[in-house]
Amino acid sequence: MRRLSIAFLVLPAFAQAADLPKPNAVFPALAEAEVRLGWQLFYDPILSGNRSVSCATCHHPDLGTSDGLSLGLGDGATGLGTKRVIDASNPPEQRIPRNAPALWNLGATEFTTFFHDGRLQDDPSRPSGIRTPLGAEMEMGFDNALAAQAMFPVLSGDEMAGHYSENDVAQAVRLGRLTGDGGAWDILAKRVEAIPAYRTAFDAVIGADTDIHFTHIANAMAAFITFEWRAEQSPFDAFLRHGTPLADDAQAGMELFYGAAQCSACHSGLFQTDHDFHAIAMPQIGPGKAARFERHNRDVGRGRVTGDAEDFYAFRTPSLRNVTETAPYGHAGAYADLEDAVRHHLDPKAALAAYSIDQAVLSKGDFANDTALMGNGDDMAAIATANVLGPNALSDDEVAQIMAFLEALTDYDSLDGRLGVPDKVPSGLPLDR
Repeated sequence: MRRLSIAFLVLPAFAQAADLPKPNAVFPALAEAEVRLGWQLFYDPILSGNRSVSCATCHHPDLGTSDGLSLGLGDGATGLGTKRVIDASNPPEQRIPRNAPALWNLGATEFTTFFHDGRLQDDPSRPSGIRTPLGAEMEMGFDNALAAQAMFPVLSGDEMAGHYSENDVAQAVRLGRLTGDGGAWDILAKRVEAIPAYRTAFDAVIGADTDIHFTHIANAMAAFITFEWRAEQSPFDAFLRHGTPLADDAQAGMELFYGAAQCSACHSGLFQTDHDFHAIAMPQIGPGKAARFERHNRDVGRGRVTGDAEDFYAFRTPSLRNVTETAPYGHAGAYADLEDAVRHHLDPKAALAAYSIDQAVLSKGDFANDTALMGNGDDMAAIATANVLGPNALSDDEVAQIMAFLEALTDYDSLDGRLGVPDKVPSGLPLDR
């Protein structure tokens, strides 16, 4: 089978400051047949309960591989980004609890932890090679944690599965039948297998005698994500590889970023993330990531995974590649403007206290929990108390320089992806455009 060529970053030929990252990201080799199969599946609404939502609905190249909203709307709405509107005949119960993260460089081998709270991780010590709170039964068969990400949205009523019992997938989820014959994954896999073009494509990947399982679908989409969205040709990359000078303001911003502003204390490495979790008093809007029976709107982030009080309100450090194109920002998308998000870091407690939901971007819809947590003094105090980031006084000129450096992290040639949006998908269902 022909393999797609995956080049490695090379070290620059000049001496660089010790605290700057080395251009040495590694991406795995990929099979072209699997990449192209994942490309079709990623854009195909066939994987949602009501056949109306695809992965691309919330991770679209036109919107920086996110959805352009602070908190998106999955099942029960139509359209993309700020033009996504509620279907009055089948409205969603709530907004999706967290901001849709961008997908840039997630296929690089250094990315082993996923989601804002890190509840999904590669773990070589486990038989499955991954670890998730859903348990061992749901871990086997995925190539890696990037592939296993796909298990979550298709089982979420807010995202792709649909309202309780309104379709066969939602019904299976409600009954707790996720894996095995007749489970939600099995239903989706059989839908795909029934489409001749998909069955033929899978023949080239898993063999004609192998039944399609959901994990095969997820592995193909992970291969596509790894190939499609690589942002590694920015001005910053040219500087690291070849010593190509940055613009003066971007150079000054880089010196601040890796120096006095202390941004690189968390935003370290080639892709500006330490892959760790930090509490920085980010505002919480929307329903929060909590079980519906818990009757609250708080999102304690990493603490919900570990149960450790020291992890409450800590969230994963996001990569900053193509950050100028991936608004809004924060685990709940609290900031629509990148400079506002940067300034939050200068004094998180003060920024939290002064926060207004007008700084977010929400599609139209009347959801009582949009601002519920911000009106709860105890919850706001808890978020502020957990903050570990002290004040850092920067001038307006210095903030502008950091903004210029963040612009230098943008690889504009990557934004459309390598394959782009397909003209059609094998199911024949309409694509989000």
